[in-house]
Amino acid sequence: FYVYKHIMPYMYMSPLNITEDKISTFFLIGIPGMEHVHIWIAIPICFIYIIAALGNSTILLIIKTEPSLHEPMYYFLSMLAFSDLCLSFSSLPTMLRIFLFNAPGISVDACIAQEFFIHTFTAMESSVLVIMSFDRFIAIRNPLRYSSILTNVRVMQIGMGFAIRCFIFILPFPITLKRLRYCKKNLLSYSYCLHQDIMKLACSDNRVNIIYGFFIAILSMLDFSVIAMSYVLILKTVLGIASHQERLKALNTCVSHICAVLIFYMPIISLSIVHRFAKHGSPLIRILIANIFLLVPPLMNPIVYCVKTRQIREKVLGKLRLKKT
Repeated sequence: FYVYKHIMPYMYMSPLNITEDKISTFFLIGIPGMEHVHIWIAIPICFIYIIAALGNSTILLIIKTEPSLHEPMYYFLSMLAFSDLCLSFSSLPTMLRIFLFNAPGISVDACIAQEFFIHTFTAMESSVLVIMSFDRFIAIRNPLRYSSILTNVRVMQIGMGFAIRCFIFILPFPITLKRLRYCKKNLLSYSYCLHQDIMKLACSDNRVNIIYGFFIAILSMLDFSVIAMSYVLILKTVLGIASHQERLKALNTCVSHICAVLIFYMPIISLSIVHRFAKHGSPLIRILIANIFLLVPPLMNPIVYCVKTRQIREKVLGKLRLKKT
């Protein structure tokens, strides 16, 4: 009913308005069947965005202002917090417009721009998780040489290198989407814009987009494979430690990162499984998983690192005590 009432009138305009030169607006969807409670769904969504913004900003501030945290592990954590913060802000405009203001329309250019930022910061977060897995491997394998291997200059070079890699790999997405013609369909599948979703609306040849999108998907799975391989090497190193207490201590330093990896990759894997094996199922499950993919990691990563990382937790609690006094 929501689609029929609010979106279908735009989709069945006069022929002059659906030609390839006149399609200028896409329409996003919220949660099908729950349109009447979108305003109430907006409350927890706003709460999630606020907590995610405060949590990641706090981690960035703590790491910047505390000299004792100026170490490779915390520099990489600040990169993760920055990626989460930008990922939240990338999806925020359309999510709030749909759920809070009941405005599903978005211009083609704005949609393509949002798609670029979402994919860029998603790729950046994946890259940071790869870097952090190597960081944990070096810290456990060569603890005495850790500081000499990961110097501040090298950390900056690694971070900049991966950021440039993400930008270069994602840049073809908006360029190729902009060259496509959109002349008939304009209804997207989610509450935000994604490359694979936009290219399906094109009425011109989108084979380049399909091939390049598949290439980027392989790179994402390659990142996950590298993380898995890093933990195989970490586990092998830990099992070679004689003391049981030292084994637990070494593994405990990896818990936060393992949680961050699971929080980030589980929705992606789940969404891929749903697309592959439940194509004709309810779209509600697919939409909920897609929303979890963008909402949960920025929310949970600061919480996990504050709870499981003693240095971060102590600094945050110390700041809170100072404010109270």
